[in-house]
Amino acid sequence: MAAFDIVVVGGGHAGCEAALAAARMGCRTLLVTMRRDSIGVMSCNPAIGGIAKGHLVKEIDALGGEMARVTDQAGIQFRILNRSKGPAVRSSRAQCDREIYRRTMQAALLAEPNLTLQEDTITRLIVVERGGERVACGVVGASGAEYHARAVILTTGTFMKGLCHVGDQRFAAGRIGEAPSLTLSDHLRELGFEIRRLKTGTPPRFDGRTIDYGNLERQDGDPDPRPFSFRSRRVAIEAQRPCHITFTNEATHEIIRRNIDKSPLYAGIIEGIGPRYCPSIEDKVFKFPDKTRHQVFLEPE
Repeated sequence: MAAFDIVVVGGGHAGCEAALAAARMGCRTLLVTMRRDSIGVMSCNPAIGGIAKGHLVKEIDALGGEMARVTDQAGIQFRILNRSKGPAVRSSRAQCDREIYRRTMQAALLAEPNLTLQEDTITRLIVVERGGERVACGVVGASGAEYHARAVILTTGTFMKGLCHVGDQRFAAGRIGEAPSLTLSDHLRELGFEIRRLKTGTPPRFDGRTIDYGNLERQDGDPDPRPFSFRSRRVAIEAQRPCHITFTNEATHEIIRRNIDKSPLYAGIIEGIGPRYCPSIEDKVFKFPDKTRHQVFLEPE
């Protein structure tokens, strides 16, 4: 039995920040993850910020978080979006090298003296009655180990009973290539929590060597890249990588319409609700039928 002040479950973006915040406040902190080598992995699009989330990254940085500083080390393209518009709608965005981001975030965690990393799959909470209320005072791992703490923070991301959909195929996974956590959500339901399923769509990956960039619109980073973090004097990269833009056309839309039954989103297989401002390509085609084309961004990772 190990005793800590704080136990954080999950080593994604939220888990890393929660663990670092607790440790830097002087709490003896344990971060439990299913795989130590996947801490800080950028699972979806390897970008930080943008119109919807750029201000959140700045707020995390203002509170002493690590995401913005790691981005300044791992970024391969930096842009201020809506630069031609007023300051209220401008936003920072950076495309990152996934491997550098992962390594840099892990290094920050390993350098924190009050933080311990542990590989395990958490199956349930340790709950006790205290003052007439039920209180979480630790977690139990699939290994049988108990980790006791004054508080438990769950940052499980997509892993609790996670399902991956690839076309009409469906399989249990926390993300591609990694197992899900199958029992924790059932345990939370038994404790009286309402469990709902969310949905996220991961962009496809292409082999850059197979793309004819001559027919694409090139999108370069800002010539004067501004660091994401208020604590960074400059970004690490010297030569930024370009992104590219192309467009769908009516032929693309017709292929999507003919094969819409293969989309789990439209076949009724997916029950979760996706992010409002990140629609899938089939969503764009069906929700905006008057549009003859939609942008497609090709971004290095």
